Amino acid sequence: MPITMAFRFLPMKDQDIIAYLKGAVGPAERNAMQDWILESDENSKRFYQIKAAFVASDLDKAHRMVDTEKGLTQFEEMAYSKTIYGRLVPYVKYAAIAIVLLGIGFLFQQGYFDGNDPNLLIPVDEAITLELDDGEIEVISEDGNIQVVDKDGNVVGTQKGTQLIYENEVSEADLVYNTLTVPYGKRFDLRLSDGTSVYLNAGTKIKYPVTFLEGKQRQVFLTGEAYFDVATDVERPFIVNAEELNVEVLGTEFNVSAYAEDESTSVVLVEGSVGLYGDGASLENDTAIVLKPGDQGTFERSNRSLSAKKVNTSIYTSWMNGELVFRNMSFDNILLKMERHYNIQITNQNKELGQERFNASFLDQPIADILRYFNETHEIEYHIENNQVIID
Repeated sequence: MPITMAFRFLPMKDQDIIAYLKGAVGPAERNAMQDWILESDENSKRFYQIKAAFVASDLDKAHRMVDTEKGLTQFEEMAYSKTIYGRLVPYVKYAAIAIVLLGIGFLFQQGYFDGNDPNLLIPVDEAITLELDDGEIEVISEDGNIQVVDKDGNVVGTQKGTQLIYENEVSEADLVYNTLTVPYGKRFDLRLSDGTSVYLNAGTKIKYPVTFLEGKQRQVFLTGEAYFDVATDVERPFIVNAEELNVEVLGTEFNVSAYAEDESTSVVLVEGSVGLYGDGASLENDTAIVLKPGDQGTFERSNRSLSAKKVNTSIYTSWMNGELVFRNMSFDNILLKMERHYNIQITNQNKELGQERFNASFLDQPIADILRYFNETHEIEYHIENNQVIID
């Protein structure tokens, strides 16, 4: 006999989570809950445990399909599995899987995928691609497996699901580059031949050597956004070239945001130390700056100036957990991030609104929920036309 969770007997904070999931809270309580979730790994884990059980329980009640207690136990076992970089990724990932698997049948039965619905917004699904040194392009499926081979037929890299791993470095006389492109709406992970891990956000392209040369600096070229966990090598500095800005490190963790359409490139340092300088300069140049953990360095492309300030690094790295966090951000920039995250097109016809600033946090929520939030909380009107969101 199916078992459902008796939510009324949960502790007070868990009851607050249930009220949030039911939509039975006001704007202030909603923002407070989103901030609480971001405060710690423990809070995020608990939120997703309750969310998975809540969705399972609700669907079971409607369709007698789900064993919630068993599902929650399995979810908790998965949530405690080893992470790839010790952060919240497994909680978010498995919560998303649970919710999608439990909810997809319900949504089909309710007609949410009816192509005749003019208000239906369908994100564009584009492929992740790998361009080899000879110009050949491989299409990467996120649940597939491919091998990357060099000109002699030797295997130099292997795809395992959402990660592309290059093997230990081999001796090469010349640099051979591959280029990995991640479209809007997707993320992907890369491990370079020196052991450096790179986590790529939506709309990102990275060009990198198949293997780094011995005794030479390690350099990659980035457009978009990525989080780097650089393998230490004091003999070979690691340099990220990002839209006219160079980020030089020996071994550290940092986030680089360098989308071509943005007016500036930013670097947020989580651990270690990095130096920033423009093209044609070096760390010894007077215009170079060195960041400490917790610093954000910004390169303004219009005047090629560099500046630094202290920030909350979790805001700038939250995208790795599937989160959207907006802090004192203009509405135009919020829309741009939403376009990248969901791979949808948004047109803002309210130019004055575009410069207003907002604070909001969204965890693993569909685009419809975010649009509804801005409509209900800030009275921002929109409609959907030809699979495009129009802000009125």
